[in-house]
Amino acid sequence: MPKPVSVSVDVPQPREAVFDFLDVMANHEPFTDHVLFDWSYSGPARGVGSKAHVHTKAGWVRDEADIEVVSARAPECIVERNVSAKGKRIAHGTYDLAELPAGGTRVSFTYAWEQTPAADRVLAPLVRVMLRRANTLAMKRLARQLPTG
Repeated sequence: MPKPVSVSVDVPQPREAVFDFLDVMANHEPFTDHVLFDWSYSGPARGVGSKAHVHTKAGWVRDEADIEVVSARAPECIVERNVSAKGKRIAHGTYDLAELPAGGTRVSFTYAWEQTPAADRVLAPLVRVMLRRANTLAMKRLARQLPTG
């Protein structure tokens, strides 16, 4: 299994406000649409059971994925289960929110594989680099899109 990929960004918003934003599945689309597109939603708009079906693009690879929030612990953590590659790739994306000593929030996102197709294991170093770049950009875009005030 490839090693998990973690990225983070510090934002001035309080942890509760960041959690409230991330808890709404549709709010993920604008900061991830550089790799995830054609979003459709089902289930509740927020919280556990919130779902999205997306198309993915990463380099030359195109796929479809189903994302479902499987755990949410306000205002600390949101865990999403991702299924793609026709069910051959299963992973979890975890948002951890930590209060910063001087105020604001550190938003950390970790993508961890539970099951992968053989090609992912062979290409793991390249996949991890591509995912780190895409998720770093997503965190920067999230920081710009969080509501202020």
